[in-house]
Amino acid sequence: MYVLRVEHSVPEYEAWKRAFDGDPLGRGAVGVRAYRVMRPVGDPGRVLIDLDFDDREPAERMLIRLRELWSRLPAATPPPDGELTEVMETGRY
Repeated sequence: MYVLRVEHSVPEYEAWKRAFDGDPLGRGAVGVRAYRVMRPVGDPGRVLIDLDFDDREPAERMLIRLRELWSRLPAATPPPDGELTEVMETGRY
């Protein structure tokens, strides 16, 4: 499994969440099988998003599409960052 981790500064969470829920890139259609949205407890103006993929190629394509989308954000907005990771092990207690 592959996880595309995105970090994003969001001055107004509710507005950002509406845009995220609008799903402009069609997450399900491009291979995202699950997602998680998190906010650091000490920094609610930032979100962390994990997008789960079964295969590497769709995850890489999604990162390219996200970077294209981010390039159209206003210059005053800090640019989001994304990184593709491979899950090596998981466990539960």
